[in-house]
Amino acid sequence: MATYQKDRFDSVPDDLLRTGAHRGPAKRGRGWIAFAWAALATGILVAGGLFGLAVVNGKLADIPFFAPAASETPAPAPTPTVEAKLDPAVAITILNGTTTTGLADKVGDELVTQGWGGAAEPKGTRANASTHDIKQTVVFYGDPANEAAAKALVLTLKVGTIQLSDAYPQSPLVVVLGSDYTLP
Repeated sequence: MATYQKDRFDSVPDDLLRTGAHRGPAKRGRGWIAFAWAALATGILVAGGLFGLAVVNGKLADIPFFAPAASETPAPAPTPTVEAKLDPAVAITILNGTTTTGLADKVGDELVTQGWGGAAEPKGTRANASTHDIKQTVVFYGDPANEAAAKALVLTLKVGTIQLSDAYPQSPLVVVLGSDYTLP
């Protein structure tokens, strides 16, 4: 290793705070500033990488900050609706769920006069449904193909709801008259 001759710069007084020609002691807290800048740069790079991956994978909506607003979501496809259609060939069972005696027969006769041939006996049947008073009129249908006829039957009765059910397998349409039904 080479040795150099001593000159006037090698002898530094003890009261001099500087060491070397251009260096001074490090100031306190300078390490935290460097750490903060490094942490900020790391956070930005990680966020940018996640955003880039979400764009590439097509899952941008999974990121909470970039989720589309409620008004931007596409509207669901409309479900096809079934139009009400009178079908005189479908057999109809009429059950009286009220305390009014003979209501099933009266409603059956009224449906026959309005074109519902399936309500005529012996094709259709009429009976009491319960000894308790049922509150709402319901038209049950067991086959989705009879939904249009069930809707038309509710429109003809001017009261009630329709319900797909396999509770009555013997009849395609079953009308359970409730206390909300009034004779015309």
